[in-house]
Amino acid sequence: MVIFLLVRLGDVDPVSVVLGGKQSSPQTIENVRREFGLDKSIPEQYINWVKGLLHGEFGKSFKYRQESGQIIFARLPVTLSIVTIAALIAILLSIPAGILMAAKQHKWQDTGISVVQLILVACPPFLTATLMVWMLYLFSPQTAFTGSPRTFSELMERTFLPGVAMSFVMIALLSRIMKSGMTAELKSDYFLAAKAKGLSTAAVMRRHCLRNAIIPVITSLGMMIGILLVESVLVEEVFSLNGLGVALVEAVGASDYPLVQGITMFMVFVFMTISTLLDLLYGVIDPRIRKGKAI
Repeated sequence: MVIFLLVRLGDVDPVSVVLGGKQSSPQTIENVRREFGLDKSIPEQYINWVKGLLHGEFGKSFKYRQESGQIIFARLPVTLSIVTIAALIAILLSIPAGILMAAKQHKWQDTGISVVQLILVACPPFLTATLMVWMLYLFSPQTAFTGSPRTFSELMERTFLPGVAMSFVMIALLSRIMKSGMTAELKSDYFLAAKAKGLSTAAVMRRHCLRNAIIPVITSLGMMIGILLVESVLVEEVFSLNGLGVALVEAVGASDYPLVQGITMFMVFVFMTISTLLDLLYGVIDPRIRKGKAI
């Protein structure tokens, strides 16, 4: 309901968007309003929109004059690829970095990674993406990184660097969370007891400490993926990629109600799905959660 009402606060007449800003007769304007349901009251428009959502219909875009769902799924691969690459890079680098920082606390490894974290967290995606484009222009001008990909290989080629740019802040934050969790586990009673029994530090960390310390990381990862879906517009604009982020900004500027509502609701659905899957993953990692015995 909030999404539905907010998009209607703009001062742009959606009929002018449909007609391309051309002067039209009152009859033509009335026909357009009737075609897109704009002749009905706000409550009626809301009820019709909700009914459409229940049938998997997001409504017809004013700007493109086609179903918003078709536009969303046409733009989805670019955004999904960027977010997936960013998340995978962050996971593969942040977890080992956090474990190393906890194991080598107050040593040069911990200090060195902390410095890198500060640098990464100070690199907003739009700035990192701009610097990447500048470096490609200087050192590898033949590299194709803009335009709509037609094959899977082109998709990976054009979304890899945007994914890297999006991953920097995630790496810094997740590795810090991993370090905090692992440090607490290394001071726990069960860790000291296992060490007293003669088990190696690496074995205890891998079999026991990692499972407990990684749960906060998973929780934060779910939140960050939701944020990435929104922030992807920053790198999509810089790399001239036709993803959901760019489509959302263009739809807001054009007061394209159905497309704005459709993209936003789709992002909410993806975010809630990821959160649910991560909740289920908690039980796989920690049997106490699955059995309802976790404190």
